[in-house]
Amino acid sequence: MPHRNDRDSRQLLRRLRDTLAAPGGSQDRLDQITHHIADSMATEVCSIYLFRDVDTLELCATEGLKPESVHMTRLRLGEGLVGRVARTGRHVNTANAPAEPGFRFMPETGEEVYPSFLGVPIQRVGEKLGVLVVQSREARQFTEDDVYGLEVVAMVLAEMTELGAFQGNAEDSLPLAHRFPGFFRGTSGQEGAAEGRVWLHEPRVVVANPVGDDPLREKERLLEGVETLRARVDSMLADADMGTDGDHAEVLEAYRMFAHSRSWLRRMEEDIELGLSAEAAVEKEQSQARARLEMAADPYLRDRLYDLDDLSNRLLRILTGQGSDTGAEMPENPILVARNIGPAELLDYGRKLKGVVLEEGSVGSHAAIVARALAIPLVIHAGRIASDALNGDAILVDGDGGVVHLRPEESVAAAFRDKIAMQAEAQSRYAGLRDLPAVSTCGTRIELFMNAGLMADLPSMENSGAEGVGLFRTELQFLTRTRVPRRSELAALYTRVMEAARGRPVVFRTLDIGSDKVLPYMKPQDEPNPAMGWRAIRVGLEKRGVLRMQLQALIRAAVGRPLHVMFPFVSEPWEFEAAHKVLMEEIAREQRLGHPMPLDIRVGTMLETPSLAFAPVSFFRSCDFVSIGGNDLKQFFFAADRENERVRRRYDTLSEPFLALLDQIIARCNEAGVTVSFCGEDAGRPVEAITFAALGMTRLSMRPASIGPVKHLIRQISLEELRGVIARAREAGDPVRRVVTEFLARA
Repeated sequence: MPHRNDRDSRQLLRRLRDTLAAPGGSQDRLDQITHHIADSMATEVCSIYLFRDVDTLELCATEGLKPESVHMTRLRLGEGLVGRVARTGRHVNTANAPAEPGFRFMPETGEEVYPSFLGVPIQRVGEKLGVLVVQSREARQFTEDDVYGLEVVAMVLAEMTELGAFQGNAEDSLPLAHRFPGFFRGTSGQEGAAEGRVWLHEPRVVVANPVGDDPLREKERLLEGVETLRARVDSMLADADMGTDGDHAEVLEAYRMFAHSRSWLRRMEEDIELGLSAEAAVEKEQSQARARLEMAADPYLRDRLYDLDDLSNRLLRILTGQGSDTGAEMPENPILVARNIGPAELLDYGRKLKGVVLEEGSVGSHAAIVARALAIPLVIHAGRIASDALNGDAILVDGDGGVVHLRPEESVAAAFRDKIAMQAEAQSRYAGLRDLPAVSTCGTRIELFMNAGLMADLPSMENSGAEGVGLFRTELQFLTRTRVPRRSELAALYTRVMEAARGRPVVFRTLDIGSDKVLPYMKPQDEPNPAMGWRAIRVGLEKRGVLRMQLQALIRAAVGRPLHVMFPFVSEPWEFEAAHKVLMEEIAREQRLGHPMPLDIRVGTMLETPSLAFAPVSFFRSCDFVSIGGNDLKQFFFAADRENERVRRRYDTLSEPFLALLDQIIARCNEAGVTVSFCGEDAGRPVEAITFAALGMTRLSMRPASIGPVKHLIRQISLEELRGVIARAREAGDPVRRVVTEFLARA
């Protein structure tokens, strides 16, 4: 336990609390606080720097430096010792500040006579708010107890900031919180545009009493809360009913151990001794652990950050009595804003949402998959938006460009509404094509199928004019549960899917897990390159019990109907042969049991690895159909990770090398007499779609909203003429995308 005078620390925190409660403006409070801290720490200087924007710190109050430097001195993130504290989230403690790497001399402050420097971050659960600094004329290294005590003070300042104690107004020069328009550039997770009001997925717990008057009582409250938390965690994991064997057991046990950690409890008790309330102690440890784990190189340690956040938030809600349901009413046209969200939680909202904005996530994450299924715009990597947004704020989500406007100016909102209106008008025009075939002017017919993964997707089949489901992602039923679904549950679901298709074909892709799709009850493999690791058919062939169970469910669901099964991520013919053999064994077993059979069974493969493009023609003859999985095939062909924003858009689908690969696949399939289709994001982009069709692909599978634009374009042009244009361009070495675009401009 720290040896600093605990009574002095508690007295300082009470003085800070009294300052917060006293009448006066934000600047007055900050000025008084710096005076109290300098007096208590026996230093000549105390300064508070707050973020003016995400990259700029501003000196907002000081005791000891020149008063005229307040609101005039600014530092970029990482600049000087103050900027270093803000960037790293770690304290800097030195007896000779000018000798420290990165030191920046600011003559306007008069700090040159204060060589001793101690700076700690003011942060709250991952949100960087500013830096608290004390300086002294005496060249001394501050003790560990001094550092610890100042971190406790910084925690109280963070809570006071959250409570609005330092919010700017017209009379002072402090930063204005939650008032100005905000612009966030993220990444497109799902296309589309939406205007609405912010709905925070999990409103932050507000700690209204950061200072504790009675340490013994606060410790009792903490212990009671921790015991309640542990009991709930134990009960929750017991109710999950997932057994004690398997990869998931280790994950759940690690979560349980975190909840029962003695060191976690001890650190919070030490914080309480110095004057924090139980709630503030929980948040202080959460903030500091988050800062440490975010810097960790080990992906396993970074993943534990989510366990820490979840447990800390649960404990805070127990201590404060603030549940997720705050009593606020969901606004009209809600746009969900969150740091991250699981697939089951997103499904709970359903189609009430008009869009989703996340600070984290990935283009292939569970949330992105569900957002695509719900056909709502999604922007990911919108940093800090969850802390800047308030429930009810106006918000514009541009899923096409991956940008978000928070509290937009009217001119921006008006332009955005024009864009939405134009998209709606275009969709209404496409609706008239719903029942017409996608036949080009030269008479070539292209089948347009849709991708799906939820029952909620199926109504889109009628509305979009899709001729069937080219890809039904079966993993969503596994991702949204805390246990492996039962065979009977899957069979009932697959039956409903086929019934909803009303006789149209539905291609069921067997379980595609691994990489970015890790089941809640499956231990992450922490592979260095998971996209090329243990996933999809590789998992299915090693864990055959799950594969067999899923195939049994499909066979039983397809009684009296055609059954289309597709195996994912096949890289060599033997993998397809092994999976096909398992399917045949299950069909024979069902027949022996006297169960009725599907009317017809078609078995195909997804071609997602370049290696399979070089398989012999005999392999293609063994398939009933081949579906090119464009998203994965592109990332492996170009060695460009689809999750990496710096490279994933760098390579063109219509470049000559990739088109040559598609030529080879089409030629092999034609020689084998096998239908070949293209499935993925590019199939739904009109320019790419008509190029694939001109190359000889007669089936494309895409999201439902893309079918109208693609069909409209196909019906306007001659694919035969376009085929010749593309061939001449490739022979001459001209960019195919440019040539196709020019052809469309003339059409």
